[in-house]
Amino acid sequence: MVTIEEFSKIELRVGTVKSAQPHPNANRLLVLKVDIGEEEERQLVAGIRAHYSPEELVGRQIVVVANLQPAKLRGIESQGMLVAASDGEQVIVLRPEKRTRAGSQVR
Repeated sequence: MVTIEEFSKIELRVGTVKSAQPHPNANRLLVLKVDIGEEEERQLVAGIRAHYSPEELVGRQIVVVANLQPAKLRGIESQGMLVAASDGEQVIVLRPEKRTRAGSQVR
């Protein structure tokens, strides 16, 4: 269990996927460029390649953990994490019900 204070430290924002491509060194990963309302796009590396093609994601709005410390995944830096649901076999990227401004906070 986490406290509300601990949970409130997580910054969830709406992002718009600007580009997506297969990771050159990993069969399960995609590399996304995402607009989260900042001056520069964020690069995210996500393990969703078996569930989504790059073409399906471009233009889609997603939910991003924006204040996650950057990490290298198979040699490529990920500057956040997309939020997805999984039932064990299927992975579903979470997105807002309606389009909104990139960078909008999820509360």
